[in-house]
Amino acid sequence: MKKVIIVLAEDDHQIASLVKFKLEKDGYTVHLGENGRVALDLIKQTVPDMVILDVMMPVMDGFDVLRTIKSSDDTSNIPVIMLTAREMEEDVLKGFDLGAVDYMTKPFSPSELSARVRVNLDGKLR
Repeated sequence: MKKVIIVLAEDDHQIASLVKFKLEKDGYTVHLGENGRVALDLIKQTVPDMVILDVMMPVMDGFDVLRTIKSSDDTSNIPVIMLTAREMEEDVLKGFDLGAVDYMTKPFSPSELSARVRVNLDGKLR
């Protein structure tokens, strides 16, 4: 069976470690990008099965990364979950308008994130 690859874009090392640990425990391969530009490079190199994006990151924010992912034929079908402290309705709507399949705000439950990953990958991996 193919190993599922997830790119995680998160500049907070504690959150990144927590998410990476949980998802790897669930059997996923996780590549970490500490800013939007690094994450976008990883996405182009690996064409992952899913992307989890923070919004507020250095170099390139998560909304710009999402916009870039969805504008490319090679990556436009990758499901993206936003995981961010930005909880204003306008931010949530912007995430969905740009093509995110889900939007979670921090603080968050790693188990809930794992469930959302599983649900959003289910149809893609069949």
